[in-house]
Order: sequence, then C-alpha cells, then structure tokens
Amino acid sequence: MASKVKTICEEKVVPVIENMGYEVIEVEYVKKSDGMNLTFYIDNEKGVQIEDCEKVSKAIDSLLDELNPTDDSPYILSVSSPGLDRPLKSDRDLKRNIDKEISITLFAKLDGQKKFDGKLIGFDEKTITIRVQDKDLTIEREKIAHIVPIIKF
Repeated sequence: MASKVKTICEEKVVPVIENMGYEVIEVEYVKKSDGMNLTFYIDNEKGVQIEDCEKVSKAIDSLLDELNPTDDSPYILSVSSPGLDRPLKSDRDLKRNIDKEISITLFAKLDGQKKFDGKLIGFDEKTITIRVQDKDLTIEREKIAHIVPIIKF
C-alpha cells in the first residue's frame, strides 16, 4: 500500500508542486505515533518558510481528496522543509553543494577510517571527489552510506 500511495503522489501530485516553483525532495508515506503520515519534503533556492509549506498544502489538498491514493484510509498530510542538514542523495543535491563542505560516511573503512570531511569538488555516476586538506579523494558511490552538508554558524 505504501509504495502505491507514494507512486500515485509522485506521478500526479509532485508535478503540481513543481509547477509552483518548488523541488520535491521526497514523498514519504509512513506510520508514526499519530497514524499514517503522507509527507512532501519541498525545497527551493531561497529556502522554505512555513508560509511555503502552507501554500503547497492548500494547493494539493483537494487534488489528494480527488485522487484518494490511500483508498479512504485516514492519514495526516504534511508539507515540510527537508532541513539544512538533510542527507545529499541526488545529483541535483550534489550539484547544489559543489565547493561546499560535506561529510561522507562509508559502509566500511577506507585507509583506516569511515568518515571523511572535505570540500565537494566533483562527482559522476560512479564516484564523488572531495578535497581533504589540499588532497583530492575520490570515493566510489557504492561504498558511501551517507553524505550530509557540514553546517557552520
């Protein structure tokens, strides 16, 4: 059921949100303590404010009622920002973070360590390259468990 709901939303609702000028980072349909939650994580170049989430929620609410992706099963609709420290998953995420500091965690140790912090300087289908203390390090994507931006205040 969850994959069906997610597929319907990705095909029918995401284009509406994108036409509003937002990027949909992820659609999530999961059980939480308050019941089933359908969450759309949105972003744009200017960032996301609470007003953006409210605007998108109002725009898609009636469409979701019409589509009925949950076959009348109750759910809570949420529209949210993915947050500053969200994992970088797509090429689009990586492109936005070129020349910025990131942290890469590996599944297994490489040169005695599993975590590398450095400036993202490039990527392709199979690898990601960061600059660590004036030295370039290229890591195969299949070895990477997690990539997040390093946030400095």
